[in-house]
Amino acid sequence: MIKKILKFGGTSVGTIDRIQHVANIIKKEQSTGCKIIAIVSAMSGKTNELVKLSREISHDFNKRELDVLLSSGEQVTCALLTGALIELNMKAKSWLNWQIPILTDGDHTNARIINMHIEKIEKYLDQNGIVVIPGFQGISKVGDVTTIGRGGSDATAVAVAKIFNADSCEIYTDVDGVYSTDPNKIPVAKKIDKISYDEMLELSSLGAKVMQPSAVQTAMMYEIPLEVRSTFTDRKGTKIFNQENIDYTKSVTGVAYSKDDAKITVIGVEDKPGIAANIFEPLSKAQINVDMVIQNISSDEKTTDITFTVKRDDVSKTKQILKSDCKINFKEIIQNNKVAKISIVGAGMVSTPGVTYRMFRALSDESINILAISTSEIKLSVIIDEDNTLKAIKKLHSIFDLD
Repeated sequence: MIKKILKFGGTSVGTIDRIQHVANIIKKEQSTGCKIIAIVSAMSGKTNELVKLSREISHDFNKRELDVLLSSGEQVTCALLTGALIELNMKAKSWLNWQIPILTDGDHTNARIINMHIEKIEKYLDQNGIVVIPGFQGISKVGDVTTIGRGGSDATAVAVAKIFNADSCEIYTDVDGVYSTDPNKIPVAKKIDKISYDEMLELSSLGAKVMQPSAVQTAMMYEIPLEVRSTFTDRKGTKIFNQENIDYTKSVTGVAYSKDDAKITVIGVEDKPGIAANIFEPLSKAQINVDMVIQNISSDEKTTDITFTVKRDDVSKTKQILKSDCKINFKEIIQNNKVAKISIVGAGMVSTPGVTYRMFRALSDESINILAISTSEIKLSVIIDEDNTLKAIKKLHSIFDLD
């Protein structure tokens, strides 16, 4: 019998009507002879509401208690969906993190699943029962409630698929699948029928909101087939496969963008071995993710300017660390919060000459200045002024025949 993991995001379970609709989807899937484990997020907006409540208590709310608070949103969804299934005369039961249990490791608000007990759930599935599990919570070795992080229900779904050796994992959301770019910004964006893990990982890490990067990475490691599809239509979604399914004939698969980056330039740094390590080591220890890095050497070859990007929320912390570190000598720090990262992704870029030139020429034709560049085998990213974001996306989408 086929075992399916069905994950429903916050918009899919955002109202009672939608929860009842999801219950009907699950009923239909089980009627085809499948064993069903449903993974659910909190109702849309609920997590933000809980975060707001915590900030009314304290801007430095205790992380252990924050996990207890945030995990309550999914408990509500679990109970409501299970109740809706029972109302449809289905055998269903919700299992919270501590009842399974879902074992996690790592920090509060950013834990990762390391194992799950499967015996009780397997037995219930064999009895034709439907299992409903909360998406982004677990329990630590010392018995504390932990959360996997925002968007973590994708990662939970993939982990459950791996641990239960499921035949497929379907991610239900409010769009029909993965698009060549944001369809809300570019109406002519088209749905991608098939995409490789590598391409999906790049798109999700570069700003595409359809799936969480860690979930794609886990699926890629264990070759778990994924499908992203809409809760609200019956149209086929986007299937995510391994390397063998890459379409090398198309140079660019999609255009992604992110508007939460900031550019920092450290001016007048002494040019000597180890200076870059001295700058980025304390940032790494502070869990600040550095993306693009550019180093310019001055004409006297004694000083250098180092430019890099971080998330906007980390700008103040980054500057504070650099200014307080006695190992780093510099003249000044300049920041620019009004930037956007634009990326093209495609497996065919490896074997297609001229992609870099076409991207740069396209941006030049629109009088868009490039502030930083980052590349990989199947990705090319640039930093530009935020005001030019939409113009850049439209041009690149057109120039690479994605309309």
